[in-house]
Amino acid sequence: MTNSIDEGMAARGHISQSDVRTVKTEGIVDTGAVISTIPRAIFEELGLRSVGTLEAFLANDQPEQVEQSEAVNVEIEGRRTSEDMLVMGSAVLIGQTVLERLDFLVDCPGQRIIPNPAHGNRRMLAVR
Repeated sequence: MTNSIDEGMAARGHISQSDVRTVKTEGIVDTGAVISTIPRAIFEELGLRSVGTLEAFLANDQPEQVEQSEAVNVEIEGRRTSEDMLVMGSAVLIGQTVLERLDFLVDCPGQRIIPNPAHGNRRMLAVR
């Protein structure tokens, strides 16, 4: 995970590449979550800014006001996307939107994610 703003600043020569804040971490794929989440410690380590709050329905169907971060670049198995994250919990949760954007499917028996076999080794995104 990388601070998207830092990465853009480095690409434009405003900061050095070594100043780009990045965290290598493991995440839990949560097919019940639409949006991905990061714990506060990672939010702070990446130096992210809050862009407001959202009302989110948790697993117990109870609504809760949750902080939303600015964009985080997410790279999984060489595939990359960007997404605002919800700041909550103690683990990184990878939700449906990141899986869709990266064209991964969940292999439940193998407890892993795999590239969509219908697309071969290419990453494809449905725009409908």
